[in-house]
Amino acid sequence: MTQLQHYQMFIGGQWLEAQGEERFDSFNPYTGEAWASIPRARQADADKAVAAAASAFHSPAWAGLSASARGRLLCRLGDLIGEHAEHLARIEVRDNGKLYSEMLGQLRNIPQYFYYFGGLADKIEGAVLPIEKPDTFTFTRHEPLGVCVAITAWNSPLLLAANKLAPGLAAGNTFVLKPSEYTSASSLEFARLVEQAGFPAGVVNVVTGFGNEVGEPLVSHRKVRKVAFTGSEAGGQRINEAAARDFKRVTLELGGKSPNIVFDDAHLDNAVKGVISGIYAATGQTCVAGSRLLVQRSIYAAFLERLVAFASRAKLGDPMLPGTQVGPVTTPAQYRKILDYIDIAKAEGARCILGGGPASGGDCGQGQFVQPTIFADVHNGMRIAQEEVFGPVLACIPFDDEEDALRIANDSLYGLAAGVWTQSMARSLKMAQRLEAGMVWVNTYRAVSYMAPFGGHKRSGMGHENGAEAIREYLQVKSVWISTGEEVPDPFVMR
Repeated sequence: MTQLQHYQMFIGGQWLEAQGEERFDSFNPYTGEAWASIPRARQADADKAVAAAASAFHSPAWAGLSASARGRLLCRLGDLIGEHAEHLARIEVRDNGKLYSEMLGQLRNIPQYFYYFGGLADKIEGAVLPIEKPDTFTFTRHEPLGVCVAITAWNSPLLLAANKLAPGLAAGNTFVLKPSEYTSASSLEFARLVEQAGFPAGVVNVVTGFGNEVGEPLVSHRKVRKVAFTGSEAGGQRINEAAARDFKRVTLELGGKSPNIVFDDAHLDNAVKGVISGIYAATGQTCVAGSRLLVQRSIYAAFLERLVAFASRAKLGDPMLPGTQVGPVTTPAQYRKILDYIDIAKAEGARCILGGGPASGGDCGQGQFVQPTIFADVHNGMRIAQEEVFGPVLACIPFDDEEDALRIANDSLYGLAAGVWTQSMARSLKMAQRLEAGMVWVNTYRAVSYMAPFGGHKRSGMGHENGAEAIREYLQVKSVWISTGEEVPDPFVMR
C-alpha cells in the first residue's frame, strides 16, 4: 500500500492542521488509489483564515507596500511557478487525471498571468475631475476591496486560482483560497511558493475541505468583501444568494453548453480538428466545451463521417504518458453523471454513432473512462442539447442557414463560448456580433490568454477574469472632494 502524502493548510503564514484534526483522502482517478491526506477544515478554520487575511490587509507589511513592490512580488511568484511547473503538473495529474501534457502546458503559461498583472499593479490610476463647483478640487481613487475568497473547480485548479489571485493581489487585496475537495494538493503546493516568494503572512491563505463545511462559512463571513468562484451553475447560484446577504461582490465563472458551428464553406479538415479539440480535450471536463455541434445540412452526413473516423482513433490511457489523448473522468460522481446523460440521450431518440458507454481494459487501468461519444440527429429540445454534461459527449444538430444556426445556438440558458467555422469574413463578423456568448472563436477553439477577458453571458456567469478588465473586478472607486475656498459657504444654501 502506497504511503499517503500528508498535507497541512496554510493560514496566516503557518502550516496547520484543521482545528478538529480531521482529514480526508485524495484519489488518483487513473489508478483509483488514495495518494494524499488532506485537512478537513470547518467553520473555525474558515474564521481563522479570514481573520488572518483581514489582519494582513491592514498591516503595514502589505498595505504599506508600494504598488510597484506588489508587482515585483507577483513576478517573483511567477518565476517560482515556472521553476516548479513540472512538479506542480504531476501533482495535478494525480489529483484530476487530466493529461500531463495539458497540465504542464497550463503550468508553463501560468507565470504569464502573474507577470501581466504584476505589471498592471502600478498602473491603477484615478482621475482629476473638471468639477463644475468653484474652489473645489475633486479626484478619484481606485482602492482594493479587502478580503477575497477564491473557490476553484477540480478541472484546472492552479490556472483557475491564477485567474483570481493575480488580478486580486495586484489590486492590493488579500485572499483565502479554497480548492475543490477533489484537487486540493496542488493549491497547497502553490502556497509553499507564495511563502517562498516573500508575501507577508496572511496575504494568501489556503484552506481545504468540503463546500458545506468550510466553503459556505467562507462565503457568508461578514469580513469577506468578494467571492470569486469557478464551478457549477448550482454552486454559483448558492454562492450568489449567500453573498447578496452582505452585498459582497461576486465573480462567477459557471457552466456552458457552447455551440461549435460548421458552415459548408469551412475548411472541413480544420473544422474536424477544432470540433475534436472542443469536446474531447480535457475529457470534455471544461466549461467551454463545444458540446453542441451545429453542422450545415448540406454537409451534415459527410462531416459526421469524417468526424467519427477521426474521433475513433483517440487513444485512452495513462494521463502521464505522452501518447495518451483522452484521460479518465476526475470524480466518481461525474463519471456516473456522464453515463446517465448517455442513457438519457438514447432514451430521447438521439442516434449514437460513436462510443456510448464506459471504457475499460487495455490501457484504461482502474480508471473511470468514458468512450468518446457522438450523438447524431439531436434536436435542440433534447436534454443532451440543453444541459451541461461535462464529459466527452457530443450532440450533433443540423441547420439550414445562418439564421437557423443563430436560432439554435442562442436557444440556451447558457452563453459562455461559441465556435464558428467558415471562410467568409462577412459571416464571421455577423456571427460574432449576434451569438449570445461571452467569447466567440472563428476557425479555432479553446484559445485563451491572460490578456483577453474570459466570462459568460446569461447563466454562464457574472463578471470577467483575465485581461485588464479583471483587475477592475477587485477595485472600488472613491471620490475625494477638497475645498480650496477661504470661507465655508452658508450651510443653509444648497450647493
